[in-house]
Amino acid sequence: MQPFQLPEFYLPHPARLNPNLDRARTHTKAWAYGMDMVDVPQHGTVIWTEHDLDSHDYALLCAYTHPDATADDLDLVTDWYVWVFYFDDHFLELYKRNPDLAGAKAYLDRLPLFMPVDGPITEEPTNPVEKGLKDLWERTVPAHSADWRRRFAENTEHLLDESMWELLNISEGRLANPVEYVEMRRKVGGAPWSANLVEHVTGMEVPARIALSRPLGVLRDTFADAVHLRNDLFSYEREVLDEGELSNGVLVLEKFLDLPTQEAAEAVNDLLTSRLHQFEHTAFTEVPPLLDEHGVDPEGRLAVLAYVKGLQDWQSGGHEWHARSSRYMNEGAVTTPVLGGPTGLGTGGLRSILATAPQRARAFGHVPFEQVPPFAWPEMYSPHPVTINPHWRESLEHNVRWCGDMGFYDDVPRVWTAEKLRGYDFALCSAGIDPDAGREELDLSADWLAWGTYGDDYYPLVFGRTPDLAAAKVATERLKQLMPVEGAAPITPVTPLELGLADLWRRTAAPMPLAHREGFRQAVVTMLDAWLWELHNQEVNRIPDPVDYVEMRRRTFGSDLTKSLARFGHGDAVPPEVYRTRTVQSMENAAADYGWMVNDLFSYRKEVQYEGELHNLVLVVRNFLDVGFERAYQVVLDLQTARMKQFEHIVDVELPALFEEFDLDRPARDTLLTYAVELRDWMAAIVEWHFKTHRYGDAALEEHNRPREPVVIRSPLGPTGLGTSSTRLVMNNK
Repeated sequence: MQPFQLPEFYLPHPARLNPNLDRARTHTKAWAYGMDMVDVPQHGTVIWTEHDLDSHDYALLCAYTHPDATADDLDLVTDWYVWVFYFDDHFLELYKRNPDLAGAKAYLDRLPLFMPVDGPITEEPTNPVEKGLKDLWERTVPAHSADWRRRFAENTEHLLDESMWELLNISEGRLANPVEYVEMRRKVGGAPWSANLVEHVTGMEVPARIALSRPLGVLRDTFADAVHLRNDLFSYEREVLDEGELSNGVLVLEKFLDLPTQEAAEAVNDLLTSRLHQFEHTAFTEVPPLLDEHGVDPEGRLAVLAYVKGLQDWQSGGHEWHARSSRYMNEGAVTTPVLGGPTGLGTGGLRSILATAPQRARAFGHVPFEQVPPFAWPEMYSPHPVTINPHWRESLEHNVRWCGDMGFYDDVPRVWTAEKLRGYDFALCSAGIDPDAGREELDLSADWLAWGTYGDDYYPLVFGRTPDLAAAKVATERLKQLMPVEGAAPITPVTPLELGLADLWRRTAAPMPLAHREGFRQAVVTMLDAWLWELHNQEVNRIPDPVDYVEMRRRTFGSDLTKSLARFGHGDAVPPEVYRTRTVQSMENAAADYGWMVNDLFSYRKEVQYEGELHNLVLVVRNFLDVGFERAYQVVLDLQTARMKQFEHIVDVELPALFEEFDLDRPARDTLLTYAVELRDWMAAIVEWHFKTHRYGDAALEEHNRPREPVVIRSPLGPTGLGTSSTRLVMNNK
């Protein structure tokens, strides 16, 4: 008996089979034998027999996922997949069944030697994984640019290195929380690596200048998440019940949401569907404007279209292979013969679309400004005490004056008043975040918090109610111009938002070295672009996909900005590569998620009832799980708690291991430990401030949302007609 019945999958595109399948099967079996992967014991254990290789049928996988590949490309890609699955089983048998952390690390540390971005491979392979990687690398990378080689090498290293994350969790008996799982599974599962091979098969590379943009990143990430979640459904029996694996999405949701296995499987399938819907939404609404904005030529546009089509082919073909491979639980999954099809053209995809229509409709069907009854704020898991900076009250008075000097209280429309700002008390938050800061540092911190929150309030009010994305983009580009990395800004600040940013940039960036200034500017730009993402969702009245929301919420909350300022204070004590490790990035992300989840829990009534917002995790969970407010609120609270506990685990267990792995000196260790304390102070201060600020409570909401006389804005200048109202607002502010 299977542990659950496979759910009905979203399959809008029919799978097609490459006609070179038989040739690929013959070729790849000979190649696997030549690499010693078949019937050759490894440390006394045979990883694969010929029957294993035949029954897994990786040539069928590649023939389905790359239906238009040439015969030579299909051979090469099939060899890559034989290698990656062999690596997975090789690592399992030698290092995961009986956890061997030291041996696993030494094994993984050698593999990058066989993936040089430039120059030849000089190391001699010592096992089938190394031998196969050397052969494949030399056959693949000569046809590609340095940019593609770097991306492919990085994704391959992620696939290999993050196997240690799975091994550590198994050795500790630790199950990841859902946010951590999706984030890490994306790297461990190897789908970003597969996306690189899609480019290889199309024979065209995505233009380098847009390869790292949000739309292309979302296509890669949604593709990856859907591939991995599908695999989790098919492989639950094998991984969880046979191998004792903990890295499986069904198991993660089963335990975190306290669901029966069948319901957890359905929830994973719903998330898979949501990610595919996000893929389609991005491809149709975000990619075309990106190509126009960057002036991508016809060849580049064709490469992007081929890439999108290739990723879609992979999804459909990957499903067909999972439904047939002996590697997986797939009873009842095959409904059509290999070379057959449904009884009518396109009817299978149509049935799939209709089956998932309610989920898609919910995302677009929310009625803004729904009534939210008052509710009591919960006790939150906040284990770290708050210490308040003694300059708090003086900094509050400075912050009130500064916002007035920047014109916040005189703006049209009037978003804030001095009384509102005093009640918000951003200086209190800054005083808890940095209890030892001097007066000037505390003032600067409070001013940044005020400016960022003002902008976050201003954008949806001015650009979201109309809506007017064109004016929002103009305003955003002007803000970016006010942050020159070198020299003077090319424009003069005019609006209060511009005046505030120009002043903050001068006070903050001037003391920074050039490299830090560039990084800090990018952090602010990331937040600004995320505000535009929110406006785009408001325009189409779309509640975000849960994974996209979590990852974008870090940006809208200004987490990159906070992180950048903290790192600047560290100097050069910590090597840059250490900041790029999974350990440090996971620590930062866990802290950031805890902070913005606090905000979403406190601000739900303010945002949903009074502002007509769609961007709140409680609402996102309500929509995704199709549950009531109370259940959604508890899920978010549990997730917030899980992120704090993950943060503590990283600091207590993973950070010391990182020190040893990189053999860090005392200054570097002390700096990272201090950084962990800074993040703890930040999280504790966020909680303290939310409980005490006059911004989210029922009394504040009633006071701040009393009916007011409408402001009539008349301008003798400027354009008229559709989409120009917000432009006139900006012009009047000048």
